[in-house]
Amino acid sequence: MAQSSHRDDFFQTTTSLEESRRKAEKARNSNGDPIKLQSKLLAIAADPTSDSSVYVAESAGLLRKVVLEVGETATLYRGPTAPLTSICFSSDGTTIFAGCWDKTIWSWDVTSRTQKHRYHGHTDFVKTVISQKFDDYSRGVLHLAVDPLVSEDDLQRINVFSAGSDRSIRYFSLSTPLKEQSLSAPIVEHETSVYKLFFDADGDLWTASADKTAKCLSREANWQADMTLDHPDFVRDVAVCEQGGWVVTGCRDEEVRVWNRATGKLHHSFSGHFEEVTGILILGTTVVSISIDATIRQWSLDPTQLEMAKAKAERASQEDEVIGNGLKESPLTEEEERELAGLMGDD
Repeated sequence: MAQSSHRDDFFQTTTSLEESRRKAEKARNSNGDPIKLQSKLLAIAADPTSDSSVYVAESAGLLRKVVLEVGETATLYRGPTAPLTSICFSSDGTTIFAGCWDKTIWSWDVTSRTQKHRYHGHTDFVKTVISQKFDDYSRGVLHLAVDPLVSEDDLQRINVFSAGSDRSIRYFSLSTPLKEQSLSAPIVEHETSVYKLFFDADGDLWTASADKTAKCLSREANWQADMTLDHPDFVRDVAVCEQGGWVVTGCRDEEVRVWNRATGKLHHSFSGHFEEVTGILILGTTVVSISIDATIRQWSLDPTQLEMAKAKAERASQEDEVIGNGLKESPLTEEEERELAGLMGDD
């Protein structure tokens, strides 16, 4: 007798069935002009040579260059058979690197797609491409970011900030000899894992965390939080649009949110993804988002387009509220409704 591995052939709770139906229905939406790929998308990086394309890392072990306007794959880098988690480029842009669940870092020549050196040595999944283990920092490193202000002032001095699953953020200098390197005291502004770090143009540090917040850590206040953006679920990514004065976040609840950077107030939520948002990237006035749902979506921050999207969402919410009110059950019992109908008939 043939055996099935399809989830629909096994017992599922009412809740899981309803969730499956919800996602199946939402998957039909075209919000954000979805570019549909074949596997879950775990990381995104800008093309260093053009704003018209991006690179995405897939759970199927593929690294893909996608042209946004036409939604087509321009280049495909193969080799890994485990999920790829992160992407970065060499300083000259000729080599692309990807961290992998197979505990190695892969690299390819950008133009020829030829596989180059494969870096071994990690004892667990590589969650970020430039990862280094220190004796006094044994928890998982989830993200790294280079301090842009220090690096601009002194090209010989590079400070790297690291975020991990122990909720702390630390930094260290790559300009000192390896044996003399040490981590800073922990910056503890979150309650649990910190997923992403992002430096804005002022040099302040924005963070995304599993404690359901995104925060701005002020450089002048010695990296204490001076703004907190509350979310209903894990915040997976954060970025700042300097041109429009917006902070954009990607959340596990499938939403891409746009916040007023000056006030910290939520301005608009873009809905379209039907699974967790795993990454966001700002290219000019466009937000590019990726998700576990295997789609790339684009959202405009152009003032006119953004206000149109906000107005459309508000109208849809009002319509849903009207429909919901119309579907509310009558407070009368079935017998009382029959009696009422009879009385009205007598009139």
